Amino acid sequence: MSGGLLVAGTTSDAGKSVVTAGICRWLTRKGVAVAPFKAQNMSLNSFVTREGAEIGRAQAMQAQAARVEPSALMNPVLLKPGSDRSSQVVLMGKPVGEMSARGYHGGRQAALLDTVVGCLEELRGSYDAVICEGAGSPAEINLRRTDIVNMGIARAARFPVLVVGDIDRGGVFASFFGTTALLSAADQELVAGYLVNKFRGDVSLLEPGLDMLHGLTGRRTFGVLPFRHGLGIDEEDGLRVSLRGAVRESTVAPPVGEDVLRVAVCAVPLMSNFTDVDALAAEPGVVVRFVDRAEELVDADLVVVPGTRGTVRALEWLRERGLADALARRAAEGRPVLGICGGFQVLGEHIEDEVESRAGSVDGLGLLPVRVRFAREKTLARPVGEALGERVEGYEIHHGVAEVAGGEAFLDGCRVGEVWGTHWHGSLESDAFRRRFLAEVARAAGRRFVPAPDTCFGALREEQLDLLGDLIEEHADTDALLGLIEKGAPAGLPFIAPGAPS
Repeated sequence: MSGGLLVAGTTSDAGKSVVTAGICRWLTRKGVAVAPFKAQNMSLNSFVTREGAEIGRAQAMQAQAARVEPSALMNPVLLKPGSDRSSQVVLMGKPVGEMSARGYHGGRQAALLDTVVGCLEELRGSYDAVICEGAGSPAEINLRRTDIVNMGIARAARFPVLVVGDIDRGGVFASFFGTTALLSAADQELVAGYLVNKFRGDVSLLEPGLDMLHGLTGRRTFGVLPFRHGLGIDEEDGLRVSLRGAVRESTVAPPVGEDVLRVAVCAVPLMSNFTDVDALAAEPGVVVRFVDRAEELVDADLVVVPGTRGTVRALEWLRERGLADALARRAAEGRPVLGICGGFQVLGEHIEDEVESRAGSVDGLGLLPVRVRFAREKTLARPVGEALGERVEGYEIHHGVAEVAGGEAFLDGCRVGEVWGTHWHGSLESDAFRRRFLAEVARAAGRRFVPAPDTCFGALREEQLDLLGDLIEEHADTDALLGLIEKGAPAGLPFIAPGAPS
């Protein structure tokens, strides 16, 4: 096999990320060497590769689905929003500056096409197949001229396009037709057909509509994927605890102890890498919820202040909503608080920021003896260490440099009483450490909670990836998909007026 496919969507959150991962896992199980690819990703959920490159977490998850090591080649352009109008541009895993949306789409984006095509060609030279994920919708005709992630990359690579639609939202037939009709004739030539996602009910009731869609567009539907709970693993920025639904439906045993642990995650502005709490949600007897009001912390056994792309803004938000005072009361009462990355920084005494917010000197919450200075160079690392007597692996993505002036050492951060802070994302995925940490939380909270001795977060993630592969294998026309990947879009696909200008 040699070829590829672009998985596009009628909208954002149509299911492109999970469909791409499912196709990667299905092909891998067939013995095909496959790699994922997304030319340009906009997300605050990112990951650090072994070579120290920052890429979207969705592409790291897709690489795991393909059973290959994630690489910057798989996501050469990552945009990390810092406001409604500007983003940090990460190119080939390294930040190259801030840019407004107008500035980016006004010229910089088109100049990156050679870079992303080069990355794609390098992957094609190393793998049997490359499964690309689009962004948003390919029918965003206002952005088509500078597009490098949807039809722009499909045209450059001559890849067939599979358009995914979320039928659970409604209007999927109109979305399929409209998406195709808005494309230029040259773009339409590559749209091979459609994939229905999140269908509930009897597929036979859908078939007349699929036949009519084929008659209207000349394009077939390659499968109807049923609705499944708990399949939103490591997507871009959807606010969900990804494995929670899956754990409920799995064979994981009920809580070992008599109590459950209640975890409240402060939903700070520009929240990043909130996937850190997925490992907590995977534990039997741990309930995780996102909160934005002080009263929602009252019954929490653990409060997590997660990462953020706007540390000073998050600090202001915590104060405005009374959450800062609630966190201070918890610390005084010896009730557990965990700050991760930006959340760690806000728990400190002082922040000096001339880089991210340019706010200068700002007082932190003063719960940890830490002073933070923002450096222009971003720290990107994959540290390994020890905490609570257990081995811990993590990854770091931050501009803030922390100077720790006291407390007990904790994963290059510190602990004072029951307030913990670290820059390490992903540390809770280390099973033995997570169990020891939860036992500490339960003790401090006065809960009769006992962590399950055999919960393996990595195994649960693999189980999810296998479920995605099963969805493709069982509910898509896999022979037809293989034909697309090997041979490209069928010749002679009809043009649907009106079409958008090239």
